[in-house]
Amino acid sequence: MKLAIAQINCVLGDLAGNAENILQYAEQAKQQGAQLLLTPELSLCGYPPEDLLLRSGFYQACERALADLAGKLSGIAVVVGHPYERGGKRYNAASLLRGGEVVATYLKYALPNYSVFDEERYFNHGIEPCIFEIEGVSFGLSICADIWEPEAALRARNAGAQVLLVLNASPYAMHKHESRYRAIRKRIAETGMAVVYANLTGGQDELIFDGGSFAMDRRGSLTAQGKHFEESLLMLELQNDLSPVGEKIAVLGEEADIYRALCLGVRDYIGKNRFPGVLLGMSGGIDSALTLAIAADALGADKVHAVMMPSPYTAQISLDDSREMVKTLGVRYDEFSIEAMFQSYATTLEKTFAGCTVDTTEENLQARIRGTLLMALSNKFGSLVLTTGNKSEMTVGYATLYGDMAGGFAVLKDVSKTLVYRLARYRNTLGQVIPERIITRLPSAELRADQTDQDSLPPYDTLDAIMACYVEQNLAIPEIIARGYAEADVRRIVHLIRISEYKRRQSAVGIRITERSYGKDWRYPITVRYQDSF
Repeated sequence: MKLAIAQINCVLGDLAGNAENILQYAEQAKQQGAQLLLTPELSLCGYPPEDLLLRSGFYQACERALADLAGKLSGIAVVVGHPYERGGKRYNAASLLRGGEVVATYLKYALPNYSVFDEERYFNHGIEPCIFEIEGVSFGLSICADIWEPEAALRARNAGAQVLLVLNASPYAMHKHESRYRAIRKRIAETGMAVVYANLTGGQDELIFDGGSFAMDRRGSLTAQGKHFEESLLMLELQNDLSPVGEKIAVLGEEADIYRALCLGVRDYIGKNRFPGVLLGMSGGIDSALTLAIAADALGADKVHAVMMPSPYTAQISLDDSREMVKTLGVRYDEFSIEAMFQSYATTLEKTFAGCTVDTTEENLQARIRGTLLMALSNKFGSLVLTTGNKSEMTVGYATLYGDMAGGFAVLKDVSKTLVYRLARYRNTLGQVIPERIITRLPSAELRADQTDQDSLPPYDTLDAIMACYVEQNLAIPEIIARGYAEADVRRIVHLIRISEYKRRQSAVGIRITERSYGKDWRYPITVRYQDSF
């Protein structure tokens, strides 16, 4: 028999639109001979619905949409993910739609409550397996986190399942596909069942769902691999030995993988929220250059507006390189000098600041003038401002509230500075758009004469390595020092992380690409006396 995976991009809360998308993929699958179609976790409503799941009306609307979809399907069985409410309890569910009806429903057993997940807040645990038969083959259902632990898969096998169908909304992080393979192979080794794994694709606020749906046979061999970061229909043929065999798409290299994730995040955040386009401030530096390239690739040049706002400290090469890049990409470009505005602020504050040393106050004024101009353009034309700061800067507070942090979406929020350079070089392998000098010159905020980032920060390779140890791996200070990093650097960076939380809390939502971003999976208090010493 033939079966298929509909790797779809859902719009959260668009029940009618998502149902229509499922219906169209069901028709495509049926035309290609499939008797069964598998869709991702909560495919009817999108994932994660968050506190919509606390509203009874949301469950009622989903139930109506599910029944309506079932009535429109014919000639093919379809497994659809949806929220489900019965007897005062709420569940993350998957239902088999067949013959115009909802004929079986599985309730998710394992509810993750770690990292970006908060399902214990919303759902009750399911208990019973769900098994159904098509063409003499018994299929069992599982949902996402169920497959990361043994119990649910074993229950399905013990109930008679021969092939396990897994609905997923598994968020993207670097190297995530490798950990998925490992988890599935463990379940196969324990149960002897082949597995068909359907994963969501698309962007939802800070989360990216990378697709990459796949199948494995009863030996744990990869027998089909779907596309990453795009909607697709993956056709499978179930062999006599119950091996689900289909097309195998090559897995992307790391930089290509991350770059496509960032493009998808921008495209869906802007498109799903119906912004007409984006604005960003150009500086002649690497961060704004990479952000501009991603925006243009994601949205098209006609939806991108770059603005250069030189001050007395802006180097001529910054202007030259910015002009060259926007010309190459073909985006709209404006230059507004902030020199007169900056001088006006300085004059206004001159008496109050008399006797005070020039310091970061004057530097921050320049950033805040630029933020004000960008927000004025956003208000007038409706485009969303993209912030250009990276994770390394967010870690140590190297950013200005209401200045370069002003904006609605942070493309590089989870991208370290060293990774920014790698991605810039990768993008240029697809076509030279970022001037080489932007990549090779020393990074600088250009807020005072002859300034470089390393005037006040350790080298970025050191900063990023310590950040990864402390933020992403939760290592203690002595453990990081034991890895060969200078104690002074470690303690200084950890101190900066601690005192910068108030800034991060006010930063724009941004794309998550690591297992520990400054978003849903980072929950530190702002007001706290504890200091890490161990």
